[in-house]
Amino acid sequence: MHWRIKGIVQKLLGVHPAGATLHYRLQRRFGGLTDFSRELAIKVDDWTIMVGHLRAADRPIDGARMFEIGTGWYPTFPIACYLAGASRVTTYDLNRHLQPHLMHRCVAELGGFLDTVAEASGAALAEVRERHARLQGMLAGGAELEPASEGVIRCVAPADATCSEFADGEVDVVFSNSVLEHVPPDVIVAMYRESVRVLAPGGLMFHSVNCGDHYAYVDRRLSQLNYLRYSDRAWRFWNNAFLYQNRVRAHEFVDAAAAAGFEIILDTSTPRPQRLQELSRIPIHPQFSHVPAEKLCITSIDFIGRAVSAAPARPDRPIHHDVAEPA
Repeated sequence: MHWRIKGIVQKLLGVHPAGATLHYRLQRRFGGLTDFSRELAIKVDDWTIMVGHLRAADRPIDGARMFEIGTGWYPTFPIACYLAGASRVTTYDLNRHLQPHLMHRCVAELGGFLDTVAEASGAALAEVRERHARLQGMLAGGAELEPASEGVIRCVAPADATCSEFADGEVDVVFSNSVLEHVPPDVIVAMYRESVRVLAPGGLMFHSVNCGDHYAYVDRRLSQLNYLRYSDRAWRFWNNAFLYQNRVRAHEFVDAAAAAGFEIILDTSTPRPQRLQELSRIPIHPQFSHVPAEKLCITSIDFIGRAVSAAPARPDRPIHHDVAEPA
């Protein structure tokens, strides 16, 4: 599919009264929900990477109080964290995308990944199996996810992650997976501020960000850097309610977290030769000319910030302003 066709369709759905329902049906038929098992396996792989980074930072999942930003269609990460022994996982979403039948299928198919959950988290396999059997049985009996998970998993939507329900210092880990690239820059800064507030001293904030052009997933002719050819004004036309992309670069996410009061203890951003070559073939818009190519070309990053203060150590650092330049 040509990326502009998808962009226009999603733009129209974003203003249609039944747009959300229609968008979900299109995702089931043509989009990311067409191969549920494959997508779930990718999410499990992403979860194991997160857990590995957290364990390396001396924060095991067992007993952790966790706060996820961005629930999505089905809560793979919260369920996996529950199976691994988290004491509480609260997941927020700005809009309620969670689909109960997909959540049930997620639980069922996670039964094939119990060894992976146990190995990645260090949990006892017998305990992981016991939790999974209990969860699946409760859901089959008609229970909602929160009571079925013994009160561990709580899904809240619509919810504002910049103004959460948590008391100061009530959370051990704040995390997201492929979410921040879809959040307006000023909201990201506000999320960081709230994360500093809710995290216990030494608590961790983990984010995995896919900061490449998502239209490249539907139009294989595109580079994941294609959207850097447009000004902010021109790009606003292609942004929409269902695929908003902020175009924030990897280093900007990290720099803003440091400015919010986090000690950065993990930053996986690495310039890849392939991306550098792709960048050299794109007429980059002048608004990005101040960013070195080695930073501009990065399209994915995992990073961890450790909460070291109850308030930003320095004034908030803004991320990526719109500029008054010709389209």
